Amino acid sequence: MNIPLAVNCKGIAKQYPHFQLQNVDLSFEQGTVMGLVGPNGAGKSTILRMIMGLVTPDSGTINVLGYSIPDEQIAAKRNIGFVSEDMRLYDSETIAFHMDFMKSIFNSWDDEYAKTLLPRFDLKKKQKVKGLSHGQRVKATLLLALARRPKLLVFDEPTTGLDPAARKEVLDEMMKALEDETRSILFSSHNTLDVEQISDYITFIYNGQIIDSRNKEDFLDSWRRLRLINMNRNQLPDLPNIRDIQQSGKLCTVTVNNYNDQIPEEFRNTGMSVETIERLTLEEIFLNNVKYAKGVPV
Repeated sequence: MNIPLAVNCKGIAKQYPHFQLQNVDLSFEQGTVMGLVGPNGAGKSTILRMIMGLVTPDSGTINVLGYSIPDEQIAAKRNIGFVSEDMRLYDSETIAFHMDFMKSIFNSWDDEYAKTLLPRFDLKKKQKVKGLSHGQRVKATLLLALARRPKLLVFDEPTTGLDPAARKEVLDEMMKALEDETRSILFSSHNTLDVEQISDYITFIYNGQIIDSRNKEDFLDSWRRLRLINMNRNQLPDLPNIRDIQQSGKLCTVTVNNYNDQIPEEFRNTGMSVETIERLTLEEIFLNNVKYAKGVPV
């Protein structure tokens, strides 16, 4: 059975005076979570704003929930909830005002769900926005997006600046939003722990280019760190999937991707002893990908 795509970007590009987004392909199925990981300035927000129709690509195509963007963005946005760290609410108005405002625009607004989210996020309807902390503002914005029950949630750095408790609340609600298996999430972050916790698929972006994109389990399963003892200072085998080498005397640490069980034998065959084989965290995988993308020699 073919599952419809939530987002399907093909060859999108955008040229700015000091930055270029280059030939980006990005797609994932409805009912799944895609995490977009990259340092500040990598192009994450540009991609999300293109998907939302806020920025027009110079080339390429964008399809969201079956709608062509930007031509059909009005229809698409009825089914998209967008939360960005730089979104602003009306300081002089209450949370209740914003809830009523959203309810007047979107017939999908779920009053009962909104009422459930208020105590869960430690918010009160009569609170004015100007009296909210940063974390409370983020949670209020999230409430306004979630209570619309959109089919796609697009989050641009949703946990930036949040304390650990608030971050957990936000991530938990993102996961609960997927209880209906037709809903989808696309979110950007430079916090790999957040991405690793909830994503089905992960895309690494650096300097305006996608450097790797696959499902989370493939990422975690395909990378290993081998700790070796090279008593005779033998030359390492010439393997194409070696991504990093650290040597200190007779000790050698080698990081590889596309790992398979034959790789340790390649090192043993050159007279080395394999002491340990370790998995990498998502952050370590990302940093190795970036280092390789920069062309840093092994």
